[in-house]
Amino acid sequence: MRARLRRSAALLTGVLIPASLLMGSPAAATSADGPVSGAFAKAAATYEVPRDLLVSLAYAETHLDGHDGEPSASGGYGVMHLVASRTLERAATLTDLPVAELKSDDAANITGAAAVLRAYADEAGPDAAARKDPAEWYVPIARYGGATSPDVARLYADTVYDLLAEGVRGTTTGGESVTVKPRTVEPDRGAYAKAKDLDGPSTFAASTDYPQATWVPANSANYAVSSRPSSDAIDRIVIHVTQGSYAGTISWFQNPAAKVSAHYVVRSSDGAVTQMVREKDRAFHAGDYNRRSVGIEHEGFVDDATWFTDAMYRSSAALTRNIADRYGIPKDRTHIVGHSQVPGTDHTDPGGYWNWTTFMQYVTGGGTTNPHTPESVCGSGYKVIDSAALGSAGTVHLLYNAANGNNCVATIKKTSIGTASATSAYLEVQGKTRITDSGNFAYYAGPVRAAAAGKCVKWGGKVGSSVYDSPFEHCG
Repeated sequence: MRARLRRSAALLTGVLIPASLLMGSPAAATSADGPVSGAFAKAAATYEVPRDLLVSLAYAETHLDGHDGEPSASGGYGVMHLVASRTLERAATLTDLPVAELKSDDAANITGAAAVLRAYADEAGPDAAARKDPAEWYVPIARYGGATSPDVARLYADTVYDLLAEGVRGTTTGGESVTVKPRTVEPDRGAYAKAKDLDGPSTFAASTDYPQATWVPANSANYAVSSRPSSDAIDRIVIHVTQGSYAGTISWFQNPAAKVSAHYVVRSSDGAVTQMVREKDRAFHAGDYNRRSVGIEHEGFVDDATWFTDAMYRSSAALTRNIADRYGIPKDRTHIVGHSQVPGTDHTDPGGYWNWTTFMQYVTGGGTTNPHTPESVCGSGYKVIDSAALGSAGTVHLLYNAANGNNCVATIKKTSIGTASATSAYLEVQGKTRITDSGNFAYYAGPVRAAAAGKCVKWGGKVGSSVYDSPFEHCG
Protein backbone atom coordinates (compact mmCIF):
# COMPACT_ATOMS: atom_id res chain seq x y z
CA MET A 1 0.00 0.00 0.00
CA ARG A 2 1.42 3.36 -0.98
CA ALA A 3 2.12 5.84 1.82
CA ARG A 4 -0.65 8.38 2.24
CA LEU A 5 -0.78 11.75 3.93
CA ARG A 6 -3.44 12.07 6.62
CA ARG A 7 -5.35 15.32 6.74
CA SER A 8 -4.61 17.50 9.75
CA ALA A 9 -7.99 19.22 9.58
CA ALA A 10 -11.07 17.84 11.33
CA LEU A 11 -12.38 14.69 9.66
CA LEU A 12 -15.72 14.77 7.92
CA THR A 13 -16.99 12.10 10.30
CA GLY A 14 -17.16 14.75 12.99
CA VAL A 15 -18.62 17.51 10.84
CA LEU A 16 -22.33 17.99 10.19
CA ILE A 17 -23.15 19.73 6.92
CA PRO A 18 -26.73 21.01 7.03
CA ALA A 19 -29.17 19.66 4.47
CA SER A 20 -29.94 23.17 3.27
CA LEU A 21 -26.35 23.55 2.09
CA LEU A 22 -26.28 20.09 0.54
CA MET A 23 -29.54 20.09 -1.34
CA GLY A 24 -29.92 23.75 -2.30
CA SER A 25 -33.05 24.88 -4.09
CA PRO A 26 -34.89 22.43 -6.37
CA ALA A 27 -33.38 24.15 -9.40
CA ALA A 28 -29.85 23.82 -7.98
CA ALA A 29 -30.27 20.07 -7.58
CA THR A 30 -30.90 19.58 -11.28
CA SER A 31 -28.94 20.17 -14.45
CA ALA A 32 -29.50 20.26 -18.17
CA ASP A 33 -28.82 16.54 -18.14
CA GLY A 34 -31.68 15.81 -15.74
CA PRO A 35 -32.31 15.69 -12.01
CA VAL A 36 -30.45 12.44 -11.27
CA SER A 37 -27.39 13.47 -13.27
CA GLY A 38 -27.55 16.80 -11.47
CA ALA A 39 -27.72 15.04 -8.11
CA PHE A 40 -24.64 12.97 -8.92
CA ALA A 41 -22.74 16.08 -10.02
CA LYS A 42 -23.74 18.08 -6.93
CA ALA A 43 -22.99 15.30 -4.44
CA ALA A 44 -19.65 14.60 -6.11
CA ALA A 45 -18.66 18.25 -5.91
CA THR A 46 -19.86 18.71 -2.32
CA TYR A 47 -17.97 15.71 -0.95
CA GLU A 48 -15.08 15.59 -3.45
CA VAL A 49 -16.01 12.08 -4.57
CA PRO A 50 -15.23 11.34 -8.26
CA ARG A 51 -18.55 11.62 -10.05
CA ASP A 52 -17.98 8.69 -12.43
CA LEU A 53 -17.04 6.42 -9.54
CA LEU A 54 -20.22 7.42 -7.71
CA VAL A 55 -22.35 6.57 -10.76
CA SER A 56 -20.52 3.26 -11.27
CA LEU A 57 -21.21 2.33 -7.66
CA ALA A 58 -24.91 3.11 -8.09
CA TYR A 59 -25.11 1.07 -11.29
CA ALA A 60 -23.37 -1.89 -9.66
CA GLU A 61 -25.86 -1.82 -6.80
CA THR A 62 -29.19 -1.05 -8.45
CA HIS A 63 -28.89 -0.16 -12.17
CA LEU A 64 -30.02 3.31 -10.99
CA ASP A 65 -33.42 2.07 -9.80
CA GLY A 66 -34.50 3.19 -6.32
CA HIS A 67 -37.40 0.68 -6.30
CA ASP A 68 -39.83 3.27 -4.91
CA GLY A 69 -38.13 3.28 -1.53
CA GLU A 70 -38.62 -0.45 -0.98
CA PRO A 71 -35.68 -2.28 0.64
CA SER A 72 -33.48 -4.90 -0.97
CA ALA A 73 -33.21 -8.36 0.57
CA SER A 74 -30.32 -7.11 2.72
CA GLY A 75 -32.10 -3.94 3.87
CA GLY A 76 -30.65 -1.47 1.37
CA TYR A 77 -32.54 1.56 0.05
CA GLY A 78 -32.41 3.79 -3.00
CA VAL A 79 -30.21 3.99 -6.07
CA MET A 80 -27.09 3.95 -3.85
CA HIS A 81 -28.31 1.06 -1.67
CA LEU A 82 -27.95 2.72 1.73
CA VAL A 83 -28.22 -0.16 4.19
CA ALA A 84 -30.17 0.05 7.43
CA SER A 85 -28.06 -0.21 10.59
CA ARG A 86 -24.96 0.65 8.57
CA THR A 87 -24.71 3.30 5.86
CA LEU A 88 -28.29 4.62 6.07
CA GLU A 89 -28.09 5.95 9.61
CA ARG A 90 -24.59 7.26 9.11
CA ALA A 91 -25.75 9.14 6.02
CA ALA A 92 -28.52 10.72 8.10
CA THR A 93 -26.02 11.83 10.74
CA LEU A 94 -23.57 13.26 8.20
CA THR A 95 -26.14 15.16 6.12
CA ASP A 96 -28.88 15.99 8.65
CA LEU A 97 -31.37 14.56 6.15
CA PRO A 98 -34.31 12.48 7.47
CA VAL A 99 -33.97 8.72 7.10
CA ALA A 100 -37.31 8.58 5.26
CA GLU A 101 -36.03 11.06 2.68
CA LEU A 102 -32.76 9.18 2.27
CA LYS A 103 -34.75 6.02 1.54
CA SER A 104 -37.13 7.41 -1.05
CA ASP A 105 -35.65 10.52 -2.68
CA ASP A 106 -32.99 9.90 -5.33
CA ALA A 107 -31.11 13.15 -4.78
CA ALA A 108 -31.03 12.69 -1.01
CA ASN A 109 -29.97 9.07 -1.39
CA ILE A 110 -27.07 10.02 -3.68
CA THR A 111 -26.06 12.82 -1.31
CA GLY A 112 -26.07 10.43 1.65
CA ALA A 113 -23.92 7.87 -0.14
CA ALA A 114 -21.38 10.51 -1.16
CA ALA A 115 -21.19 11.69 2.45
CA VAL A 116 -20.54 8.16 3.71
CA LEU A 117 -17.88 7.53 1.07
CA ARG A 118 -16.14 10.79 1.96
CA ALA A 119 -16.19 9.85 5.64
CA TYR A 120 -14.62 6.48 4.81
CA ALA A 121 -12.01 8.26 2.68
CA ASP A 122 -11.13 10.62 5.52
CA GLU A 123 -10.68 7.65 7.81
CA ALA A 124 -8.50 5.93 5.20
CA GLY A 125 -6.28 8.98 4.82
CA PRO A 126 -6.04 10.41 1.25
CA ASP A 127 -5.56 14.18 1.17
CA ALA A 128 -7.38 16.66 -1.06
CA ALA A 129 -5.05 16.09 -4.02
CA ALA A 130 -5.32 12.30 -3.76
CA ARG A 131 -9.11 12.45 -3.57
CA LYS A 132 -9.21 13.70 -7.16
CA ASP A 133 -7.76 10.38 -8.32
CA PRO A 134 -10.37 7.57 -8.59
CA ALA A 135 -7.60 5.05 -7.94
CA GLU A 136 -7.37 6.32 -4.34
CA TRP A 137 -11.00 5.47 -3.54
CA TYR A 138 -10.72 1.68 -3.65
CA VAL A 139 -10.64 1.18 0.13
CA PRO A 140 -13.69 3.42 0.80
CA ILE A 141 -15.60 1.67 -2.02
CA ALA A 142 -14.71 -1.77 -0.62
CA ARG A 143 -15.80 -0.67 2.84
CA TYR A 144 -19.09 0.76 1.52
CA GLY A 145 -20.16 -2.74 0.45
CA GLY A 146 -20.17 -3.89 4.07
CA ALA A 147 -18.64 -7.30 3.32
CA THR A 148 -17.68 -9.42 6.29
CA SER A 149 -14.61 -10.86 4.54
CA PRO A 150 -11.76 -9.12 2.65
CA ASP A 151 -12.24 -11.45 -0.34
CA VAL A 152 -15.86 -10.39 -0.87
CA ALA A 153 -14.98 -6.74 -0.20
CA ARG A 154 -12.45 -6.97 -3.02
CA LEU A 155 -15.05 -8.61 -5.29
CA TYR A 156 -17.44 -5.73 -4.53
CA ALA A 157 -14.90 -2.98 -5.23
CA ASP A 158 -13.52 -4.71 -8.33
CA THR A 159 -17.05 -4.79 -9.76
CA VAL A 160 -17.31 -1.01 -9.41
CA TYR A 161 -13.92 -0.41 -11.02
CA ASP A 162 -14.74 -2.86 -13.83
CA LEU A 163 -17.84 -0.80 -14.59
CA LEU A 164 -15.74 2.37 -14.54
CA ALA A 165 -13.40 0.78 -17.10
CA GLU A 166 -16.23 -0.48 -19.32
CA GLY A 167 -18.37 2.64 -19.05
CA VAL A 168 -21.96 2.95 -17.91
CA ARG A 169 -25.10 3.79 -19.84
CA GLY A 170 -28.01 3.54 -17.45
CA THR A 171 -31.60 4.72 -17.56
CA THR A 172 -33.46 5.83 -14.47
CA THR A 173 -37.06 4.89 -13.75
CA GLY A 174 -37.97 8.41 -14.93
CA GLY A 175 -36.39 7.75 -18.32
CA GLU A 176 -33.28 9.89 -17.75
CA SER A 177 -30.02 8.64 -19.27
CA VAL A 178 -26.97 8.67 -16.98
CA THR A 179 -23.62 7.79 -18.54
CA VAL A 180 -19.99 7.24 -17.66
CA LYS A 181 -17.37 7.19 -20.41
CA PRO A 182 -14.99 4.20 -20.29
CA ARG A 183 -11.98 4.99 -18.15
CA THR A 184 -9.21 2.59 -17.21
CA VAL A 185 -8.03 3.01 -13.62
CA GLU A 186 -5.44 0.93 -11.79
CA PRO A 187 -6.82 1.17 -8.24
CA ASP A 188 -4.71 1.24 -5.11
CA ARG A 189 -6.24 -1.76 -3.34
CA GLY A 190 -4.33 -1.12 -0.12
CA ALA A 191 -4.75 -4.03 2.28
CA TYR A 192 -7.27 -5.63 -0.10
CA ALA A 193 -4.43 -6.40 -2.54
CA LYS A 194 -3.71 -9.40 -0.32
CA ALA A 195 -7.31 -10.64 -0.46
CA LYS A 196 -8.20 -13.53 -2.74
CA ASP A 197 -9.39 -12.52 -6.20
CA LEU A 198 -12.68 -14.41 -6.41
CA ASP A 199 -12.79 -13.76 -10.16
CA GLY A 200 -9.31 -15.16 -10.66
CA PRO A 201 -8.70 -18.55 -12.34
CA SER A 202 -7.16 -20.03 -9.18
CA THR A 203 -10.44 -19.71 -7.27
CA PHE A 204 -12.22 -22.47 -9.16
CA ALA A 205 -12.38 -25.12 -6.46
CA ALA A 206 -12.42 -28.83 -7.23
CA SER A 207 -14.29 -29.34 -3.95
CA THR A 208 -17.41 -27.54 -5.21
CA ASP A 209 -20.33 -29.63 -6.43
CA TYR A 210 -20.35 -27.74 -9.74
CA PRO A 211 -16.92 -27.60 -11.43
CA GLN A 212 -17.30 -24.04 -12.77
CA ALA A 213 -18.30 -22.49 -9.44
CA THR A 214 -16.15 -20.43 -7.11
CA TRP A 215 -16.42 -21.50 -3.47
CA VAL A 216 -17.35 -18.82 -0.90
CA PRO A 217 -18.96 -20.42 2.18
CA ALA A 218 -22.09 -18.98 3.76
CA ASN A 219 -22.10 -18.40 7.49
CA SER A 220 -22.97 -21.59 9.36
CA ALA A 221 -25.94 -19.82 10.98
CA ASN A 222 -27.56 -19.52 7.55
CA TYR A 223 -27.89 -23.21 6.61
CA ALA A 224 -28.27 -26.64 8.21
CA VAL A 225 -25.61 -29.33 7.88
CA SER A 226 -27.22 -32.44 6.42
CA SER A 227 -26.40 -35.57 4.44
CA ARG A 228 -28.61 -35.25 1.40
CA PRO A 229 -29.61 -37.11 -0.72
CA SER A 230 -29.35 -40.04 1.68
CA SER A 231 -31.24 -38.12 4.40
CA ASP A 232 -33.66 -36.34 2.03
CA ALA A 233 -34.13 -36.90 -1.70
CA ILE A 234 -33.33 -33.89 -3.90
CA ASP A 235 -36.07 -33.56 -6.52
CA ARG A 236 -36.54 -29.81 -7.02
CA ILE A 237 -34.45 -26.86 -8.22
CA VAL A 238 -35.71 -23.46 -7.08
CA ILE A 239 -35.00 -20.30 -9.10
CA HIS A 240 -34.63 -17.07 -7.10
CA VAL A 241 -33.78 -13.43 -7.75
CA THR A 242 -31.51 -11.84 -5.16
CA GLN A 243 -33.18 -8.42 -4.83
CA GLY A 244 -29.65 -7.11 -4.62
CA SER A 245 -26.23 -7.23 -6.26
CA TYR A 246 -24.01 -10.28 -6.74
CA ALA A 247 -21.29 -9.23 -4.29
CA GLY A 248 -23.87 -7.83 -1.90
CA THR A 249 -25.77 -11.13 -1.85
CA ILE A 250 -22.60 -13.13 -1.25
CA SER A 251 -21.79 -10.79 1.62
CA TRP A 252 -25.33 -11.09 3.03
CA PHE A 253 -25.17 -14.89 3.06
CA GLN A 254 -21.92 -14.60 5.02
CA ASN A 255 -23.65 -12.44 7.65
CA PRO A 256 -24.97 -14.52 10.58
CA ALA A 257 -27.86 -12.07 10.99
CA ALA A 258 -29.25 -13.00 7.57
CA LYS A 259 -30.61 -16.46 8.51
CA VAL A 260 -30.98 -17.12 4.77
CA SER A 261 -28.81 -18.59 2.03
CA ALA A 262 -28.87 -20.40 -1.30
CA HIS A 263 -26.60 -23.04 -2.73
CA TYR A 264 -25.55 -20.88 -5.70
CA VAL A 265 -25.47 -17.22 -6.79
CA VAL A 266 -25.25 -16.29 -10.50
CA ARG A 267 -23.94 -12.93 -11.74
CA SER A 268 -25.85 -10.87 -14.29
CA SER A 269 -23.05 -9.48 -16.45
CA ASP A 270 -21.20 -12.67 -17.34
CA GLY A 271 -22.96 -15.60 -15.64
CA ALA A 272 -20.21 -16.21 -13.09
CA VAL A 273 -21.30 -18.73 -10.45
CA THR A 274 -20.46 -18.81 -6.74
CA GLN A 275 -21.39 -21.78 -4.56
CA MET A 276 -22.06 -20.91 -0.91
CA VAL A 277 -23.70 -24.04 0.53
CA ARG A 278 -22.84 -27.62 -0.35
CA GLU A 279 -25.69 -29.46 -2.04
CA LYS A 280 -25.69 -32.10 0.70
CA ASP A 281 -26.64 -29.36 3.18
CA ARG A 282 -29.97 -27.54 3.49
CA ALA A 283 -29.80 -23.91 2.48
CA PHE A 284 -32.46 -21.65 4.00
CA HIS A 285 -34.11 -20.41 0.81
CA ALA A 286 -37.50 -21.99 0.17
CA GLY A 287 -39.35 -22.90 3.34
CA ASP A 288 -40.93 -26.33 3.05
CA TYR A 289 -38.78 -27.07 -0.02
CA ASN A 290 -35.46 -26.60 1.81
CA ARG A 291 -35.10 -30.34 2.43
CA ARG A 292 -35.81 -31.41 -1.14
CA SER A 293 -34.30 -28.67 -3.31
CA VAL A 294 -31.20 -26.89 -4.53
CA GLY A 295 -31.55 -23.09 -4.60
CA ILE A 296 -30.06 -20.83 -7.27
CA GLU A 297 -30.06 -17.06 -6.72
CA HIS A 298 -29.75 -14.68 -9.69
CA GLU A 299 -28.37 -11.17 -9.33
CA GLY A 300 -30.95 -8.46 -9.83
CA PHE A 301 -34.42 -7.22 -8.94
CA VAL A 302 -37.73 -8.75 -9.99
CA ASP A 303 -39.08 -5.45 -11.38
CA ASP A 304 -36.07 -4.64 -13.58
CA ALA A 305 -35.55 -6.74 -16.73
CA THR A 306 -32.09 -5.27 -17.42
CA TRP A 307 -30.51 -7.71 -14.97
CA PHE A 308 -31.63 -10.84 -16.82
CA THR A 309 -28.95 -11.19 -19.48
CA ASP A 310 -28.42 -13.99 -21.96
CA ALA A 311 -25.11 -14.79 -20.26
CA MET A 312 -26.99 -15.28 -16.98
CA TYR A 313 -29.67 -17.48 -18.57
CA ARG A 314 -27.12 -19.67 -20.33
CA SER A 315 -24.89 -20.06 -17.30
CA SER A 316 -27.74 -20.77 -14.92
CA ALA A 317 -29.26 -23.25 -17.38
CA ALA A 318 -25.95 -25.10 -17.59
CA LEU A 319 -25.81 -25.24 -13.78
CA THR A 320 -29.46 -26.34 -13.59
CA ARG A 321 -28.94 -29.07 -16.17
CA ASN A 322 -25.84 -30.31 -14.31
CA ILE A 323 -27.75 -30.53 -11.01
CA ALA A 324 -30.75 -32.21 -12.67
CA ASP A 325 -28.56 -34.82 -14.37
CA ARG A 326 -26.70 -35.69 -11.17
CA TYR A 327 -29.88 -36.21 -9.11
CA GLY A 328 -32.15 -37.54 -11.83
CA ILE A 329 -34.46 -34.52 -11.63
CA PRO A 330 -36.81 -34.19 -14.64
CA LYS A 331 -36.07 -31.05 -16.67
CA ASP A 332 -39.57 -29.63 -16.58
CA ARG A 333 -41.48 -26.81 -14.89
CA THR A 334 -42.87 -29.18 -12.28
CA HIS A 335 -39.41 -29.87 -10.91
CA ILE A 336 -37.61 -26.63 -11.87
CA VAL A 337 -39.70 -23.96 -10.17
CA GLY A 338 -39.66 -20.32 -9.20
CA HIS A 339 -39.62 -19.28 -5.56
CA SER A 340 -43.16 -18.00 -6.06
CA GLN A 341 -44.32 -21.56 -6.80
CA VAL A 342 -43.15 -23.01 -3.50
CA PRO A 343 -46.18 -23.91 -1.35
CA GLY A 344 -46.82 -21.44 1.45
CA THR A 345 -44.43 -18.77 0.19
CA ASP A 346 -45.19 -15.06 -0.01
CA HIS A 347 -42.32 -14.36 -2.43
CA THR A 348 -42.84 -13.29 -6.04
CA ASP A 349 -39.43 -14.06 -7.54
CA PRO A 350 -38.23 -14.60 -10.15
CA GLY A 351 -41.11 -12.37 -11.30
CA GLY A 352 -42.71 -11.50 -14.59
CA TYR A 353 -39.53 -10.36 -16.32
CA TRP A 354 -37.84 -13.74 -15.92
CA ASN A 355 -38.09 -15.46 -19.32
CA TRP A 356 -38.99 -19.05 -18.47
CA THR A 357 -39.30 -20.00 -22.15
CA THR A 358 -35.73 -18.96 -22.95
CA PHE A 359 -34.35 -20.41 -19.74
CA MET A 360 -36.01 -23.81 -20.14
CA GLN A 361 -34.95 -24.01 -23.79
CA TYR A 362 -31.38 -23.63 -22.61
CA VAL A 363 -31.93 -26.17 -19.82
CA THR A 364 -33.42 -28.80 -22.12
CA GLY A 365 -31.08 -28.09 -25.02
CA GLY A 366 -29.12 -31.19 -24.13
CA GLY A 367 -25.47 -31.71 -23.33
CA THR A 368 -24.22 -31.47 -26.93
CA THR A 369 -24.24 -27.67 -27.07
CA ASN A 370 -22.02 -25.59 -24.84
CA PRO A 371 -24.19 -22.87 -23.22
CA HIS A 372 -21.14 -20.62 -22.77
CA THR A 373 -19.63 -18.26 -25.34
CA PRO A 374 -16.19 -16.61 -25.26
CA GLU A 375 -17.93 -13.26 -24.74
CA SER A 376 -19.95 -14.53 -21.76
CA VAL A 377 -16.82 -16.05 -20.21
CA CYS A 378 -14.62 -12.97 -20.65
CA GLY A 379 -17.35 -10.46 -19.78
CA SER A 380 -18.87 -7.24 -21.00
CA GLY A 381 -16.87 -5.25 -23.55
CA TYR A 382 -14.74 -8.12 -24.86
CA LYS A 383 -14.90 -9.03 -28.57
CA VAL A 384 -13.31 -12.03 -30.33
CA ILE A 385 -10.36 -10.98 -32.52
CA ASP A 386 -8.91 -14.43 -33.23
CA SER A 387 -9.62 -18.12 -32.61
CA ALA A 388 -8.13 -21.53 -33.25
CA ALA A 389 -9.78 -24.94 -33.43
CA LEU A 390 -8.62 -27.64 -31.04
CA GLY A 391 -9.53 -30.46 -33.38
CA SER A 392 -13.18 -31.31 -32.78
CA ALA A 393 -12.76 -31.00 -29.01
CA GLY A 394 -13.10 -27.24 -28.70
CA THR A 395 -11.95 -23.79 -29.73
CA VAL A 396 -9.60 -21.35 -28.03
CA HIS A 397 -10.50 -17.66 -28.48
CA LEU A 398 -8.53 -14.44 -28.14
CA LEU A 399 -10.63 -11.40 -27.22
CA TYR A 400 -9.91 -7.71 -26.76
CA ASN A 401 -11.62 -4.97 -24.76
CA ALA A 402 -11.07 -1.60 -26.45
CA ALA A 403 -12.32 0.27 -23.40
CA ASN A 404 -9.58 -0.91 -21.04
CA GLY A 405 -6.88 -2.30 -23.36
CA ASN A 406 -7.15 -5.82 -21.94
CA ASN A 407 -6.93 -9.12 -23.80
CA CYS A 408 -8.74 -12.25 -22.65
CA VAL A 409 -8.40 -15.91 -23.61
CA ALA A 410 -11.12 -18.54 -23.18
CA THR A 411 -11.15 -22.16 -24.32
CA ILE A 412 -14.69 -23.39 -25.06
CA LYS A 413 -15.28 -27.16 -25.14
CA LYS A 414 -17.25 -28.88 -27.92
CA THR A 415 -17.11 -32.43 -26.61
CA SER A 416 -17.71 -33.96 -23.15
CA ILE A 417 -19.98 -31.00 -22.42
CA GLY A 418 -20.93 -30.93 -18.74
CA THR A 419 -18.27 -33.50 -17.83
CA ALA A 420 -15.07 -32.33 -16.18
CA SER A 421 -12.08 -32.99 -18.44
CA ALA A 422 -8.59 -31.57 -18.97
CA THR A 423 -8.92 -28.07 -20.43
CA SER A 424 -6.63 -25.03 -20.35
CA ALA A 425 -6.22 -21.47 -21.60
CA TYR A 426 -3.22 -19.16 -21.39
CA LEU A 427 -2.20 -15.61 -22.25
CA GLU A 428 1.33 -14.23 -22.31
CA VAL A 429 2.02 -10.53 -22.81
CA GLN A 430 5.49 -10.02 -24.28
CA GLY A 431 7.94 -9.30 -21.47
CA LYS A 432 5.64 -10.59 -18.76
CA THR A 433 4.92 -13.92 -17.08
CA ARG A 434 2.45 -16.26 -18.77
CA ILE A 435 -0.97 -16.58 -17.06
CA THR A 436 -2.63 -19.99 -17.30
CA ASP A 437 -5.95 -21.47 -16.22
CA SER A 438 -5.68 -25.25 -16.31
CA GLY A 439 -7.73 -28.02 -14.75
CA ASN A 440 -10.61 -30.42 -15.22
CA PHE A 441 -13.48 -28.22 -16.41
CA ALA A 442 -16.99 -29.09 -17.61
CA TYR A 443 -17.49 -26.27 -20.13
CA TYR A 444 -14.53 -23.94 -20.53
CA ALA A 445 -11.13 -22.79 -19.28
CA GLY A 446 -10.55 -19.13 -18.47
CA PRO A 447 -11.12 -16.30 -18.48
CA VAL A 448 -7.44 -15.35 -18.53
CA ARG A 449 -7.13 -11.57 -18.76
CA ALA A 450 -4.15 -9.20 -18.97
CA ALA A 451 -3.47 -5.59 -19.94
CA ALA A 452 -1.86 -5.70 -23.38
CA ALA A 453 -2.37 -2.33 -25.06
CA GLY A 454 0.62 -1.66 -27.30
CA LYS A 455 2.08 -5.13 -26.62
CA CYS A 456 2.39 -8.38 -28.55
CA VAL A 457 0.69 -11.42 -27.05
CA LYS A 458 1.12 -15.17 -27.23
CA TRP A 459 -2.01 -17.20 -26.53
CA GLY A 460 -3.38 -20.69 -26.72
CA GLY A 461 -5.15 -23.55 -25.03
CA LYS A 462 -5.82 -27.24 -24.83
CA VAL A 463 -8.74 -29.68 -24.65
CA GLY A 464 -7.67 -33.26 -24.04
CA SER A 465 -4.74 -33.91 -26.38
CA SER A 466 -5.58 -31.12 -28.84
CA VAL A 467 -3.33 -28.08 -28.38
CA TYR A 468 -2.89 -24.66 -29.97
CA ASP A 469 0.05 -22.30 -29.30
CA SER A 470 0.28 -18.98 -31.12
CA PRO A 471 3.44 -16.99 -31.88
CA PHE A 472 3.74 -13.47 -30.47
CA GLU A 473 1.19 -11.53 -32.51
CA HIS A 474 -1.64 -8.98 -32.40
CA CYS A 475 0.86 -6.28 -31.51
CA GLY A 476 -0.32 -2.75 -30.86
